[in-house]
Amino acid sequence: MGKVQELKEEIAQYKAANKDALEEFRMRFISRKSVIGELFSEIKNIAPEERKGFGQQINELKDAAENKFKSLVKELGNQEEEREGQAVDVSLPPLTDTLGSIHPLTIVRARFIEIFERIGFTVSDGPEIEDDWHNFTALNFPENHPAREMQDTFFIKKDPDIALRTHTSNVQIRVMETQEPPIRTLAPGRVFRNEAISARAHCVFHQVEGLYIDRNVSFKDLKHALYYFAREMFTKDTEVRLRPSYFPFTEPSAELDITCLVCGGKGCNICKYTGWVEIGGAGMVDPNVMANCGIDPEEYTGYAFGLGIERIALLKYEIKDLRLFTENDIRFLQQFKSQGF
Repeated sequence: MGKVQELKEEIAQYKAANKDALEEFRMRFISRKSVIGELFSEIKNIAPEERKGFGQQINELKDAAENKFKSLVKELGNQEEEREGQAVDVSLPPLTDTLGSIHPLTIVRARFIEIFERIGFTVSDGPEIEDDWHNFTALNFPENHPAREMQDTFFIKKDPDIALRTHTSNVQIRVMETQEPPIRTLAPGRVFRNEAISARAHCVFHQVEGLYIDRNVSFKDLKHALYYFAREMFTKDTEVRLRPSYFPFTEPSAELDITCLVCGGKGCNICKYTGWVEIGGAGMVDPNVMANCGIDPEEYTGYAFGLGIERIALLKYEIKDLRLFTENDIRFLQQFKSQGF
């Protein structure tokens, strides 16, 4: 009974100056593991003839706590409304440094475009919700290709032939369908894949894909374009490595690696101690893809490449967690105020 009386007095005198204090009151007196809940569990230890009176006292204590909580919520709400309604003191000095900063992904995307515009590339755009033809079939994806399965692609339930695009290659298909060669275009944009979010992966990210189609385009042209890009985006000393790979829409295909900027190629945890970091894929456009879009592969050849904007930004600014790009942490974003295009 003495404990009950002490708690009644504590409840009556409690004041909540902010939401944290209000939450402390709720946890202490109202939640399942509150001190009042502990008193209820003590009823079994009370003498039978005293249990009824003790139970009534606890119920009254519980009611008092709930009523107090309601009054604290109302009082705190009134205080916030009063603060919001206060007039602005025009005699105060103005706030300084209120300009926002450019997002690092925007900086890198603009730099991509600037570099490739110098060698004649234009910028094209397309839908983020795409049909099967433009996202898969026209790009030479077989029907049983793993990328068509739910673990990789966000399909629209109402129509299994509609999905969130998994790459910006859909824009390349739309350009080839509507334009006559020569074609030299970039397709920057947001893409979606059904992947677990971690420091190194995300279900939403950004790509820049390039396409060049004309007569007598060779793999040598592709190599020169990629070397030029790497040394303009990073440093003149950046080394480039092409490794044989496979993509349904290019043949031959290659993975593009550059020397690790963090360790200078000596080996670190970022490059997994190899001295190289993969930044994208590239290759010669498969003749089937051009034929699907109405371009004669006997007359024209071309190359295509795809580079991740987040991957480039991680390397350029030595960022170690991909999630920082989407968390809108002002402390992170303010670091890029001095960065320009």
